[in-house]
Amino acid sequence: MEKLSNVLARHLWLQVALSWAAATAIVLLIYPGRSALGVLARIAVTSVGAVWVAVHIRSREKRATGGSTAGLVALDQHLRTGEAPTGPERREAMRELVKRRLHRTRHHKAALALLAVLFSAVVALTALTAGVRQTVGFALLTVAFLIWAAVSGNRQRRRLLHMQNLLAAAPDREPHNRPGRQPQTH
Repeated sequence: MEKLSNVLARHLWLQVALSWAAATAIVLLIYPGRSALGVLARIAVTSVGAVWVAVHIRSREKRATGGSTAGLVALDQHLRTGEAPTGPERREAMRELVKRRLHRTRHHKAALALLAVLFSAVVALTALTAGVRQTVGFALLTVAFLIWAAVSGNRQRRRLLHMQNLLAAAPDREPHNRPGRQPQTH
């Protein structure tokens, strides 16, 4: 599983392709008889905004942490294992990454609640306008997605907070004793 995580972290296009394939399979299960190619094309077109956001966030994180995909993947590996990087430059890059991600997830509970309302509305509207198969399919998708989003979001937030605590206890964070600077006396 670790190898798969590393491959997916290195290749964003593979994450997108697998997401499109999974979404196509789910839509075809809920609406059988549709053209697989047509469904895939519709999913690809409707997800352009989400793909752009993912690419944009990733490029910002890469710039903030040193500019390379390998460096970002290595920092993600440290987050998953819960071990702080050893070098001062890598620790500073990790601090920046953790700060950015914690800032981005500061409203995670409100976002999850909004997603629950939106998905529930889709299920309710589907129940009013479509058949039982589609209603059950969307209800199952809603429950599975919301559980996955809550569990994985909480796990990632715990990892970020743990890493923030590890880095806060790091000795290389002392501003007065940086190499090349003399401590100031008053």
